[in-house]
Amino acid sequence: MKTLVAYFSRSGENYVNGEIVELSVGNTALAAKEIAAQTGGDLYEIRPLNPYSENYRACGKAAFAELKANARPALADPLPELSAYDTVCLGYPNWCGTMPMAVWTFLESGDFAGKRILPFCTHEGSGMGSSEADLRGLCPGAVLGRGLALRGAAAGSAQAEIREWLEAEAGHEVK
Repeated sequence: MKTLVAYFSRSGENYVNGEIVELSVGNTALAAKEIAAQTGGDLYEIRPLNPYSENYRACGKAAFAELKANARPALADPLPELSAYDTVCLGYPNWCGTMPMAVWTFLESGDFAGKRILPFCTHEGSGMGSSEADLRGLCPGAVLGRGLALRGAAAGSAQAEIREWLEAEAGHEVK
């Protein structure tokens, strides 16, 4: 089984444990790299063509405006050849109660029919939000596994939680 670990993450100012802190690596990127290490999967970072501000408030304002407009921001990189993968571990932070709109662009740009999608989300208290329902709507031909909601502040130390989730959802032992 070949796995793609596709993720959206943002460094810069982030909300962590009730305060704004500067992150050199985004929380979702930390989790994605651990998932790739445990599965042997290939990493693909979902990057918008026009990056979001590193300022937390400006980024939040832009994210809310995109959600309200149902925008599909262009991506900076072409999608990987999805036909090569059986499973897609899809990571994102919870923005405005769901996935960032760049993740919607990614999902609508590829054919996920027959793929197993294992969503994972970083958050600071809002869990998966409506992202799993949104994924079902965006990828009706895919098999959606149970999502993993990780506290962003703990994403860098969630190796055991990630392993347990992967073994339960991927149906096989991980590395």
